[in-house]
Formats: sequence, structure tokens, C-alpha cells
Amino acid sequence: MDNIKIKTDAELSQELLEVARNGGTEAPFKGKYWDNHEKGMYKCAVCGTELFSSDTKFDSGTGWPSFTAPANLANVEVRPDKKFGMDRTEVVCKKCGAHLGHLFNAGPADKGGKRYCINSVCLDLETAEKKN
Repeated sequence: MDNIKIKTDAELSQELLEVARNGGTEAPFKGKYWDNHEKGMYKCAVCGTELFSSDTKFDSGTGWPSFTAPANLANVEVRPDKKFGMDRTEVVCKKCGAHLGHLFNAGPADKGGKRYCINSVCLDLETAEKKN
């Protein structure tokens, strides 16, 4: 984990810069992973930290990738987000501070009831084929 390189703002696409650094949100049903069913590990697009396993991904019907839990709680941070007059819980990468999305109490009850609603642009999927 110590050898993870955090990309500079100049290395980020305009969309990733807007979401990860400025707390923006990509349009629903447009991101590359909202309807993806490949198996693997979703990593932070800014620093490569492992964030979510495909084993916890589910179809929330919201248009964003949704997960019931992080792969490793030590890799994500949640904090209050009161922007835009809303009372939400922001999800960020603990390694690089990238804004990833939000946490809601709207996930499958049998999996803990949490929904980590994450922007596709903030994720890179490492499949088993990519590892080899």
C-alpha cells in the first residue's frame, strides 16, 4: 500500500477532476460501471487503493454503481456532507482524499442495509484477467 502513487490534478481527466477533487457527481446511467457485472476489485482511479469488491455490488436502480460494503474499511472514510442544503454522508478514499460518492441507508436489508453509491469515474476495475 505504501507504493501507491497519487495522480496529480494534471494527470486526471476533466470529469475525474470535477468529481474526485471538487465533489461533483456524474450523470446517472452514464458511467462505465453502473451496469457492469464483471468480477474483480474496484480501485480508486486517483491512487489505485482497493475500495470495493464486485462481490458486494448490487443493482440499486439509481444509475450509479452501488455496494453494500467496502472491501476494506481502512481504505474509505465517511464524513458528514451538508452541501446543497442536504444532510448526507460523503464517502472518500482514505489514501488520497478523493470524493467517491455517498453512503445511504438504502441497501439490501439482508446485507446490512447500506448503499455506497459511488461515481464510476472514480473507479478502475481490476478483473482477474487484468491481474494475470
